[in-house]
Amino acid sequence: MPARDRRGEALPQGDAKALQVRRMFDAIAPRYDVLNRLLTLRMDVGWRRRTVGALALSPGAVVADAACGTGDLCREVEAAGYYAVGLDISWGMLSHARTGAPLVEADILALPIAAGSLDGLTCGFALRNVVSLPRLFAELARAVRPDGRIALLEVDEPRHPVLRWGHRLYFGRVVPAIGGLLSDRDAYRYLPESVAYLPAPPQLAAQLVEAGFTRVERHRLSGGIAQLIVATRGPD
Repeated sequence: MPARDRRGEALPQGDAKALQVRRMFDAIAPRYDVLNRLLTLRMDVGWRRRTVGALALSPGAVVADAACGTGDLCREVEAAGYYAVGLDISWGMLSHARTGAPLVEADILALPIAAGSLDGLTCGFALRNVVSLPRLFAELARAVRPDGRIALLEVDEPRHPVLRWGHRLYFGRVVPAIGGLLSDRDAYRYLPESVAYLPAPPQLAAQLVEAGFTRVERHRLSGGIAQLIVATRGPD
């Protein structure tokens, strides 16, 4: 069944989704970092730091950031003592990057990376934007060496009913309003709706296991408004 927005209308799929996502991020790139800090009250900084910390790799490890955007996670990867490389499908985002890490314009469903050449991989707030999660996870398993680690940061929804109501109000109404004032209204209306693309946590974990990952862990962040999924690449 296709993902649907709050009005019950089907969200784009396949090539139409990929094209929309690329155009959207090209459009919002100039003010993307400013709005991230504003809309998350700077909590996104701590989330990214925890994401990189969850890799727990040796110094000098090679870590790719898939869908790197403007390079926030790349900077955290380098600060942790790893070698970072960023990849993103949006040239607009890459052109506004603030990182010294090498950057590559690429579809993360087809990483231009040799099999098993990565020690680790991060991905921030992009799972709901890819055309196929099973294809993404299979590609990550191809690129990451056995015993390598991945850390995937994504939005979530609080369990507590009052917090969940407040979060839905903020994410569904306030975020599009502020985004519309400072950037692109359609993009910041789409971003909350795109949560519908995410499978339930058990299904997402099962997809990672099917792709070849083990020890899949899910951590809820900041009362459940974000989630961190960490997994280890299993043996070939």
